[in-house]
Amino acid sequence: MIPNERRARSSGPDVLIVDDEDDIRELLELSLLRLGLASDGAATLAEARGLLAEKRYRLCLTDMRLPDGDGLELVRHISENVSDLPVAVITAFGSMDNAVTALKAGAFDYLSKPVSIDQLRALVKSVFSVRGKEEDAGRKDSSSLIGESPAMVQVRSLIEKLSRSQAPVFISGESGSGKERAARMIHELGPRSAAPFVAVNCGAIPENLMESEFFGARKGAFTGADSDREGFFQAAHGGTLFLDEVGDLPLPMQVKLLRAIQEKKFRRLGDTVETAVDVRILSATHQNLKAMVEAARFRQDLFYRLNVIELRMPALRERSEDIPALARILLGRLAESSGMPVARLADDAVKALATYSFPGNVRELENILERALALSSGSLIHADDLLLDPADMGESSHATPATSGGADLQDYLDEVERHAIEEALEKSGGNRTAAARALGVTFRSLRYRLERLGMKE
Repeated sequence: MIPNERRARSSGPDVLIVDDEDDIRELLELSLLRLGLASDGAATLAEARGLLAEKRYRLCLTDMRLPDGDGLELVRHISENVSDLPVAVITAFGSMDNAVTALKAGAFDYLSKPVSIDQLRALVKSVFSVRGKEEDAGRKDSSSLIGESPAMVQVRSLIEKLSRSQAPVFISGESGSGKERAARMIHELGPRSAAPFVAVNCGAIPENLMESEFFGARKGAFTGADSDREGFFQAAHGGTLFLDEVGDLPLPMQVKLLRAIQEKKFRRLGDTVETAVDVRILSATHQNLKAMVEAARFRQDLFYRLNVIELRMPALRERSEDIPALARILLGRLAESSGMPVARLADDAVKALATYSFPGNVRELENILERALALSSGSLIHADDLLLDPADMGESSHATPATSGGADLQDYLDEVERHAIEEALEKSGGNRTAAARALGVTFRSLRYRLERLGMKE
């Protein structure tokens, strides 16, 4: 039920239902009444626009197909004219393309026909939680993502917007650039903040255990399953499931994940019935998923389900003006954890960090500072204490093979990638595991790149 104090603030109907089928409108109206919400109904786009001009609603539910247009037109109308009104689209079974398009157009969420009371309750809870947060003057912000560079200001602004939606978000960026931190901020600022945030490293799960890890298993489902166990989806119910390094999922698991996302249901190993689940999906990888799709190593349909909205985390070298502030905060944390006085950077150290390319980004900066604290003789860290790799200093760190203006872009990018891999293999003495670690990719990813580029192992 919606809390009484929330209902008392509404002077009229809470929800606008837009559907040309009378029985569906009546069914939704009765279901909403059971949740303590009154509603108005409209059979056409024109009626809906008229009601929106006259009254203020707290939620709009619209079918995709209407006699005088489609639900997307209403989503766009609301985005332009009543931007603070969450709108959810109702899609036919199997019409996920419509749902994805609506989410990209600005819809808050979607419901699949036939709409169940559990689906509706989860949606209503999300909507009124986020509205309550927006009315709360003490609402948290995204200041834990440090930096005042234009790139970080834009990232924080986008995170604020994304937190108010239920659309899947794909977070791209290099290793160590803060993808999981961004995911946590989206969760913490959104209506699911009181529910679990479950982060999963998809590359760290053995392939034969993936299904039971994601969906759980009943007692006796396989050898060693001596009790019922819940999976990641069940653990994240009501909250957010963050799939880190999603590009490492094997193809069979991609199929199962796609179905769970589309239908909002899953089946535990050894179970005969499906379980409804309410989770928001956030995902991330440092790999190029589009290239993996083209190479048939990642399913295109899953890519489009995950990549409804993309958030790109900038590399640290793209926001070098943030390095001094980041360093001060990291040095403060290191001092607190070690019980030592807070160290500071000498001018030569600041200049050295500003010209370093940071292949490991913020995570590497923290490691460099921790090492420098151990090596420095006092509370002032100099450039020599940083032990920065000369190969990653200054312009030389960005040296790439020359290309003429008429060269094919993909050929040029392949040559850059080939050059980087050759250099990593040379430094590691041919050890591919060490080379993959130095490049910030998984061993599986490096092996794929070697095959794609025709490089001899």
